[in-house]
Amino acid sequence: MPYAQAEGCKLYYEETGHGAPIVFVHEFGADHREWEAQIRFFSREYRCITYAARGYPPSEVPDDGALYGQEFAAADIAAVMRAAGVAKAHIVGLSMGGFATLLFGMRYPEMASALVVAGAGSGAPKAEHAAFMALNQASSAKLISQGWPGELAQATGQSATRIQLKKKDPRGWAEFVSHLEQHSALGTGLTQRHYQGGRDSIFDWAAALGRMAVPTLLAVGDEDGPCIEANIFLKKTLPNAGLWMQPRTGHAINLEEPAAFNRACQDFFSTVERGRWQLG
Repeated sequence: MPYAQAEGCKLYYEETGHGAPIVFVHEFGADHREWEAQIRFFSREYRCITYAARGYPPSEVPDDGALYGQEFAAADIAAVMRAAGVAKAHIVGLSMGGFATLLFGMRYPEMASALVVAGAGSGAPKAEHAAFMALNQASSAKLISQGWPGELAQATGQSATRIQLKKKDPRGWAEFVSHLEQHSALGTGLTQRHYQGGRDSIFDWAAALGRMAVPTLLAVGDEDGPCIEANIFLKKTLPNAGLWMQPRTGHAINLEEPAAFNRACQDFFSTVERGRWQLG
């Protein structure tokens, strides 16, 4: 089992396939296993790397809250790449992982050939940001003490932006909830408190985003209400971004519509690799 040494934590990662590298960065409610439909598709032609975020076994679970947060999330992508001997890669992130992918593009642009930022932006609008942080910080105590099995996993899986997966793919939804129930209460609780509940609003990044030239595909479901305003902002702000919206789709866009998501990413990667993403 390969591990990458990151700051204060070892990160478990997996590799599948050969070719140009793609690194997949999971969301808060998932782990590296939720990229399976993408790995099976892209590993035919690419070298696919998935990893479990800090606090998500089989990665280590630091018990110090100071070892969690947005800067660690971006730096951890770089740590996994270095451990795998990858100098530059396409980065694909969902939700919390999409936030980290976006920050990675600003912090480590020389290591990113392309970014797919999917389902990012919950709580980002300025009118919602303080309440979003407070809710995550308050919820973390319950998560640490109670854990995921039962109430919390079921409530998460049936929330307004995730119930679409249950309606479309009951078996896939059941697998998602089963994986969720296996997550570390401490690791996800500290992630919720210090990363989800302590991260910037992407609206505060307008100046830096306006200078980021890494080719970027923004992906969002049209029923992922908390993320739509942020994605419109990102499309207006990022100089080299395109926005793809999948109809009748909620938050877990890669699980709900894997064929459409894979096709959109494949088309994007092909255009970038042929030097035709930025027309001019």
